[in-house]
Amino acid sequence: MGTVKTAYYRGFQAVFNIGARLLYWRKPIPVSGPGSVKQIPELLGKEGVRKAMVVTGPTVGKRLAPKILEELDGAGVAYTLFAEVEANPSVNTVNRIQKLYLENACEGFIAIGGGSPMDAAKAAAARVVRPDKVVGQMAGLLKVGRKLPPFIAVPTTAGTGSETTIAAVITDSDTHHKYALMDLHLVPKYAVLDPEMTRGLPPKITATTGMDALTHAVEAYVCWTYNTRESIRLAEEAVCAIFRWLERAYRDGGDMEARTQMLIAAYKAGFAFTRAGVGNVHAIAHTLGGLYNTPHGLANAVILPIVLEDYGEAVHKKLAHLAELTGVKTDGGDAEKTGAFIGEIRAMNRRMDIPTGFDFIREADIPQMVKWALAEANPVYPVPVVYDERRCEKVIRRIIAEA
Repeated sequence: MGTVKTAYYRGFQAVFNIGARLLYWRKPIPVSGPGSVKQIPELLGKEGVRKAMVVTGPTVGKRLAPKILEELDGAGVAYTLFAEVEANPSVNTVNRIQKLYLENACEGFIAIGGGSPMDAAKAAAARVVRPDKVVGQMAGLLKVGRKLPPFIAVPTTAGTGSETTIAAVITDSDTHHKYALMDLHLVPKYAVLDPEMTRGLPPKITATTGMDALTHAVEAYVCWTYNTRESIRLAEEAVCAIFRWLERAYRDGGDMEARTQMLIAAYKAGFAFTRAGVGNVHAIAHTLGGLYNTPHGLANAVILPIVLEDYGEAVHKKLAHLAELTGVKTDGGDAEKTGAFIGEIRAMNRRMDIPTGFDFIREADIPQMVKWALAEANPVYPVPVVYDERRCEKVIRRIIAEA
């Protein structure tokens, strides 16, 4: 990376770090515990919502959403249901939700599911308050700029953290480019953390969404700026919890203690990266989602150890501390501890049957992947190592080679 570009990116991040400390970084109000979804009608009442837009995906719409719809029916709360959100939600889906919301005179949102329904609902809510802007015009930092309608997020996986973040990632169906909308107004008003909504989640989804949460925490932790004492603490707590509880949840879908702890960990990791940012892992992972519809958690799980190894000494001190906190390795030098920590991430992936690389990446797509990843990461993400085209391509080729 040229010294001029690198200096500009670091200068931008330093200035943004100062400005960010003047912003209001609120968290959603957490409502947690088994059966906590029963409180949703009361929450809507507090916000004056008489008709809600319920947003979810096809599977959750059949299996889990009815539990919440029954509560709404019992309380006499009207709603409009959209249960067609796809993985890596599209601009078209966002526009359909916005249209339904307006046509049915809805007054608030309930998003039920993983990151896709929550992101789609966030972007639709943004379009409701900013009808003058299409999704692409709100991509980037602080481009929504208006308060959303009352918004309740109900995660059914423990991973994305979208129930607590400023982000919504939406795919353009025509170009396959992923837009990352990042605005403080996108943080939901309430996060309903009900472990019963994650009971019996399939092992594969448990694994990849859990590793998504780990990626959020680790990337937030190793960033070179933006961090606060709170974001550092929450990232550390999330990493330790995920190392302890994820595989228990993976092995036993009915382990409610593990499910509860993973929901809390994902929530903490979500706030950590909301405040401190993510990095090159996410930037590259988003290109895979856009081009190949790769599930985001799976992409992060595979890419995380590869990028951490590529960062080298820039992350040794911080990863060594995580190795100590998790008990992976408490003796030896920073490089040894870092190697053990990354090695344990690889071992967790292996034990949960997550691949080591991807062999479906097409040679012809690599230049586009590099372009998109660098455009997303720079200058906003406070990455420990700024990538240029050559280094980004090298990492992508490692992802292919390790398949």
